[in-house]
Amino acid sequence: MMRDNLFNRFRDKIIYNPDIDRKLVSFQANKQAPFYSWFKYKEGFSAQLVQYLLQKLMPQTGVLLDPFAGAGSALFAARELGWTTQGIEVLPVGIYAMKARMAAECLDVSAFKITVEQIIRENFAEYYDAEYALQHISITKGAFPDDEEKQLVGYISYCHRYINDCDIQMVLLYAAFCILEDISYTRKDGQYLRWDARSNRSQGQKSFNKGTILSFRDAITRKLRQMVDDFTEPPKQCSLFTEAKIEKPLEKPLEIFSGSCLDILPTLPGSSIDFVLTSPPYANRYDYTRTYALELVYLGCSSEDVKKLRQTMLSCTVENRDKKALLEQYYVNLGRLADFTKIESVFNNQAALQEVISILDNYRQMGKLNNSHIARLVQNYFYEMCFVIYELARLLKPGGIVAMVNDNVRYAGEEVPVDIILSDIAEQFGLTTRYIWTLGRGKGNSSQQMGNHGRSELRKCVYVWERE
Repeated sequence: MMRDNLFNRFRDKIIYNPDIDRKLVSFQANKQAPFYSWFKYKEGFSAQLVQYLLQKLMPQTGVLLDPFAGAGSALFAARELGWTTQGIEVLPVGIYAMKARMAAECLDVSAFKITVEQIIRENFAEYYDAEYALQHISITKGAFPDDEEKQLVGYISYCHRYINDCDIQMVLLYAAFCILEDISYTRKDGQYLRWDARSNRSQGQKSFNKGTILSFRDAITRKLRQMVDDFTEPPKQCSLFTEAKIEKPLEKPLEIFSGSCLDILPTLPGSSIDFVLTSPPYANRYDYTRTYALELVYLGCSSEDVKKLRQTMLSCTVENRDKKALLEQYYVNLGRLADFTKIESVFNNQAALQEVISILDNYRQMGKLNNSHIARLVQNYFYEMCFVIYELARLLKPGGIVAMVNDNVRYAGEEVPVDIILSDIAEQFGLTTRYIWTLGRGKGNSSQQMGNHGRSELRKCVYVWERE
């Protein structure tokens, strides 16, 4: 098989790295860290991983880019090491988290403490204003008990009307943003929100009880107290918080681009980046727009906004439509049709990938896939990643490095070796694969996959590519 041939080509590059484990790669290592623990952006990786990769691969500082910035863990951790950082993020949730962190860095901590002591004594229902009411979409209606949502809206109204310091206001509003799941009938669960049996929503096959649902007052008080404690007694290794208001940035500049990296990467100047550190969405059907639906509604996204966002993001769900026509027109408008043609040629000629797509398409026709659009998902995912990788190769300076965290996936028993397919694509665009570091314990099948195809692990990797 073509996949076997490709694996044999990269066999010597696939190396177990004992320094990297699942905790270090995932959000878990951030759970106790200030700011990271305020809002659980579980798709992010740890600050410790960022520090490890930079110190291991490129100790000298320069310009770092994360084209899938998420909540900014790579950007802020790299900046603390002296890097100039640039991030691209399409999900408003991540943009909001990064802006809140920047506001937190410039906060007058003493004034914030005083404000918190005042605000937690208020009856927020008295400040309810329909102007600030949440405009729910179909998948969030009924997410909160009515009285608690009234308190939430009153709190939002109070912050906008009575808090004049923009940094304090931002952090206070972010506190409410961080507790939406805690006060709701929902729990984030991969591809969707699970609904508690106490809600008025229809239940699935199994009744679900998420446990304690906090009142808004309890939740916001806990969160604000946590923030005050983090500002007052930060861990020694964390340089995020200080008692005095910061008059000028202590670290290198941090630049955030809001939008899709498919649109933004082609506009950045070539040979301008020293290090790319990122983790793209995985080809695993994870739908961020559903998982973070409450947060998107809090930020004012309408149903149409969410639908548009789902299509704008890198294709990783069965609902994504292909972007071929849009990308072709975009590159034509940029005067780069030759680049588009080259990228598409590399995609079409990646034999292992075309083998996977063909097998999955046959499975679709045979009814073996639990969703008929999975083959399309895989095709769209790699098609778009070809454009991302081409642009990253263009942006790297000579000697520049890409470090990418990603998972392999499996559908109907067929493994999709994302690591070696993307590494081969990177080499077609002039990069060299230095390592494909694997974690000690790979990623297992889903329970359904294990029942049908047995238990076997999928590689979870950090790819390291270099521009010679």
